[in-house]
Amino acid sequence: MQKLLIVIPCYNEEEVLPSTIERMDGLLRKITEAKMAASSSRLLFIDDGSTDKTWQILQKTCKQNPLCEALRLSRNFGHQGAILAGMYANDADLYVTIDADLQDDPECIIEMLQKIHNGAEIVYGIRKERSSDTWFKRVSAQLFYRLMLLLGVKIIYNHADFRMMTRRVVEELKKFPERNLFLRAVVPLVGFRSDNVYYNRTPRTAGTTKYPLKKMLAFAWNGISSFSIVPLRLVTFTGFLISLLGACFVLKIFLNYNAHGAVSGWASTVTLITLFSGVQMVSLGIIGEYIAKIFVEVKQRPLYIVDEKIAFPAHQAKTERKREQNKKQ
Repeated sequence: MQKLLIVIPCYNEEEVLPSTIERMDGLLRKITEAKMAASSSRLLFIDDGSTDKTWQILQKTCKQNPLCEALRLSRNFGHQGAILAGMYANDADLYVTIDADLQDDPECIIEMLQKIHNGAEIVYGIRKERSSDTWFKRVSAQLFYRLMLLLGVKIIYNHADFRMMTRRVVEELKKFPERNLFLRAVVPLVGFRSDNVYYNRTPRTAGTTKYPLKKMLAFAWNGISSFSIVPLRLVTFTGFLISLLGACFVLKIFLNYNAHGAVSGWASTVTLITLFSGVQMVSLGIIGEYIAKIFVEVKQRPLYIVDEKIAFPAHQAKTERKREQNKKQ
């Protein structure tokens, strides 16, 4: 049987964490008792620099529950960095990533295991629909996925960061050196055989979302600029188009001058100058964004820094296993 590691990134999740721990603990025990995964399988919670009582809750849990481990990062490195810290800092045969709010259905992990046993290397969790989202979030998310596909980015429609991967995939993922990581697009680049499971996304049971509009827009732009050069090509196309319009405008001025002896339409001239100046500034901004990403990449700063790791004491774990074996007998 294969060791399963369920990686759960957490950022200020003290309100929902107790119910998450209880539910995921029950699910993992169900999986191991059914011999779908090894008894050494674990839940790994990643505290991504939380400022509330998330770490205190995890400390207490790990001292009492042999199935739970926790990793604390030195500061907030972001959702993607927390996921990588959980996978890269721990050895397992199978890795699952799921958010702490459990809006993604954890029961799908059982179906994911079945897909893996049937030969898949990656199993994506995909939402059937978005009825639980607000109108704005639903529309903006659909636009984002369609835009990414339109720009040529290979991304799984309606898939977030709920997935299962084999050790082989994670080892290949480590070879991607970029710092501007967008896992939803990086994982499909790894290749290998993949499969999907579908589920209905549920509302949060407690707490608030850690992705407000500002973070959502930044996340979307990071995904686009990290995996597509189409915006740069649009800048070039816009430059050619503006040059053509400018040439037509000069020709119009020349014809008017010959016909009337004076150049009219100064208001339109000022308007066009303002318009073109705005386009130039936007174009420079897009180019600057790509240059900034190069600036970040060449520094090769670490994706995460681990501050502390805690797990159930080894000697107590042996006692716990013996106690469980006695109960079964």
